[in-house]
Amino acid sequence: MRVPARRADLHRRPNGAGKTTYFNLVSGQLPPTAGQILLDGEDVTHLPVSQKTRRGIGRAFQLTSLFPQLSVLENVRLAVQARQQRGIDLFSMWTSHRDVQAQAMAILERVALAGKRQLTVASLPHGDQRKLEVGILLALQPRVFMFDEPTAGMSVDEVPVILDLIREIRQDRSKTVLLVEHKMDVVRSLADRIIVLHNGTLVADGDPAGVIASPVVQQAYLGLPQEEGSHG
Repeated sequence: MRVPARRADLHRRPNGAGKTTYFNLVSGQLPPTAGQILLDGEDVTHLPVSQKTRRGIGRAFQLTSLFPQLSVLENVRLAVQARQQRGIDLFSMWTSHRDVQAQAMAILERVALAGKRQLTVASLPHGDQRKLEVGILLALQPRVFMFDEPTAGMSVDEVPVILDLIREIRQDRSKTVLLVEHKMDVVRSLADRIIVLHNGTLVADGDPAGVIASPVVQQAYLGLPQEEGSHG
C-alpha cells in the first residue's frame, strides 16, 4: 500500500466496501495483516498514529473527533501548538501565544468560522463541526491530507467552502490528497486519479474520465445497466 506524493487521488467505493478501513490502515488506527505503507519511499507501516502524524499523514474523520467543551478557537490553537511541539497549557495568558492565536484565527477565516471562534464545539451544528475538523487538519500542515467524505452532513451553502479548500491544497504539488466522497460531481472536479475497488477487487485505476466511462464502474457505481455502461 503506497502513499504517493504530488497527486490527488480519490478512492470511490460503496458503503461497506472498506474505504474507511483503508483510511484506518494508512493513518494507523488499524494494523495491517499484510503489505506495506510507504511514504515517499519510507516504510511507515507499523508506526503508531502519533508518529505517522509527525511524519506528515493527516486525517479528517468521517465522524467528527473534536474537543466538544472547548471553544472553536481553542481547538484550532491546540492543533497549531501540537504542530509546533509546544507545551499545551489551556490556562496560559493569550499574550504569550499571540503568534499561535494569529495562525489559528487565519485558519478559522479560511474555513468560515472566525465569527464563531468563541462558541463551544458542542454548540455547533454538524456542518460547522465538519468545517472545524478540516481547519484542524490545515493547522497540522500534513504532507498527506486524508478526507473521508468531508462534505457529509453539510448544507448546500456550506459545501463550497470545503471543496475550495481541497482545490487549494491540491494546487501545491508537494501535497497529496486522499479523498473518499460519494458525490460524483465532486469526484469529477477534484480527482486527478480514481482507484475503484468492487467487492475487494481492483476494477479500475486511472484518470477520472476514463474510469467513470468504464462499463464496470458505470454498472456498479452509477447504477446503469451493463449494456448502457458499455457505451461510456
